[in-house]
This record gives sequence, structure tokens and C-alpha cells, in this order.
Amino acid sequence: MSDATRLAQTQPAPAPTTAPSPDQAAADEPIGNVATLTGRATVTRNNASTPLKLQDDIFLDDVLETSANSTLGVTFNDATTFNLTANAKIMVDNFVYEDGGKQNAAQFDIAKGTVAFVAAAVAKTGDMKISTPTATLGIRGTTGLVEVPEGASAASANNVAIKLYPDPDGRVGRIEVNGRDGARLGFLTQGASGFTIRPGAGGRLAALPLVISPQQALRDQGFVRQVHAAQSVGRQIVTRRRNQRLQNPPRNNPANPARGPGLQRQNGLPQGPGSRQQPALPDRPGQQLPQGLQRPGLENRPALQKLRPAVSAPRRKPPKERR
Repeated sequence: MSDATRLAQTQPAPAPTTAPSPDQAAADEPIGNVATLTGRATVTRNNASTPLKLQDDIFLDDVLETSANSTLGVTFNDATTFNLTANAKIMVDNFVYEDGGKQNAAQFDIAKGTVAFVAAAVAKTGDMKISTPTATLGIRGTTGLVEVPEGASAASANNVAIKLYPDPDGRVGRIEVNGRDGARLGFLTQGASGFTIRPGAGGRLAALPLVISPQQALRDQGFVRQVHAAQSVGRQIVTRRRNQRLQNPPRNNPANPARGPGLQRQNGLPQGPGSRQQPALPDRPGQQLPQGLQRPGLENRPALQKLRPAVSAPRRKPPKERR
């Protein structure tokens, strides 16, 4: 055996390329969009912070944060909408939604600030939860308001407030309040009612009824109107952005590995690597092709060959005889 043959046999085989898992492909798909924005808000994604703009896509594991004198409205694919006031921060821990699906679920973590929300399809058909430093809320299709003071924790005296308000159609849903350990603390079923979560006896947390003053109720109504307005705008943005993605899918979409890099469509047909692109040919009756171009396959049809006029060579005059 020659040295070249031995060298070829000892070379390791190239590692096969594998398509991304369904979970990774789903993580690459947007799950919502920025619906409203005043002032400055940022998203932290892959350890990088970026300013947000209207209609920007929102992805799983995003951390959304507003600055002073700023508000941010975000609508998700099922129409669930959050409105963050100044100096608020939430994390998108989980979001699974399929129209008509039975495995819909969502988990949001409010770390600080005042955040209003209006739940939609996930809360009505699946399982939607909102976490705070002291409690976890089970949302059963409703509008709510969560206030998390700076530095709130299970051991601090900074109380987390949870409030329930009517939906845009006037209906009132249900908020189930559980401790971070899963213990049931209470539930809200009446509009304009609330709890404060405080440390109780033996270090256990307790949900105490919250008395909402007229001034607080007036302020809360402003936040609720804002989140309902953001939902109306956000529905349109989410639908428009989804249609744009369907009509113009990315060429290197990791969710569809069958479309390799550089695979383009010419005249509605896929062109393989290295293939020559042909100019578009007219297809309507009565149109003529540019000189030198013919439709593939037409020159082999006898019926068309008969229609082509025969071209005869011009007659040459006989030379004159010399005298």
C-alpha cells in the first residue's frame, strides 16, 4: 500500500452536520413585539444590552427594562400584553403558544417596578404564571397590576402588591397567589381588590387584603388604560410582523435547515449551487422573445417547427462574360 493511500485512510472522517433541535429552532422565533414605547427601554439578550424600538421582536429569555420617565408596552403572540412603567424590569422565562393547542404555557418574572398586564389566550387555554420576589401568581384570564419595590425579597419589609382589575370587556378573572414554595396564600376574584405579601409568623409569607385608596385607584386606572391600549396596537403589530416573516422567510433560517446557504428562488424555482441563472422569459401570448433566446423544449416540437418560415439564401447573379 502506498504512503498516499495510508494517509488517506488515516484521515478522520468529517463530523456530520446536524440540524438544530426543535427547541433551538423555536427559541430563534420571535414570540412578541414592542407595541408602545416612550422614553428609553432596553433588552438584554445573550449578555448584551440593546435599546428597543417600536415593533422590535421579542424572544424567549429576553430581559426587558425601562429607564426613568419611560414606559414600554410589549404584546406577545397570543395577545398577552405587559406595560412597564419607569424603572421596571421583567424576564421572559417561558412562552409556548399554538393557536388551538393544549400545551400553551407562559412564565414571566417581574423583578422590580410597577407592571400592568392583560392576559389573553395562554391564560385561558393553558397555564400562565407571573413570579415576583415573594410570590408566584396563577393568572386565569384577567387584567392585573403588580408593584415590586426596589430590593423586595422574602425576608425584606418591602411589600409586593398584587391587584386585580376588570378586562376591557368588563369581565373579571382570577389571580391565584402562591408562595415561592408553592403554598397557597389566597386568590383574587373581585375587581379593584388586592393583596400585599408580607412576612408572617414563623418566617412564612402571608397575603393580607390591600386597601386601595381613591388616589391609588385613579392612578391604577391610568396604568390599566395604557395596557389595554397597548394590547389593541400590539395585536396589529404582531399580526403584521408574522405575515412579513411568512412572506419573506430568511434565506438562512435555522428553523428550516433544508434551505441551505445561498439557496435562492428564481422565477419561482429553486436554484442549486453553481447553477446559472436564466433570464425571465415572457409567457403571455403575442410576446416575442429577445433575439437568440428560446423557451426550453419548444424547438423539439414538430408543430412549432412547421410554423417557422423557411429562409432561403439570396440568388447570386451569374458573372458577366468577358469579350
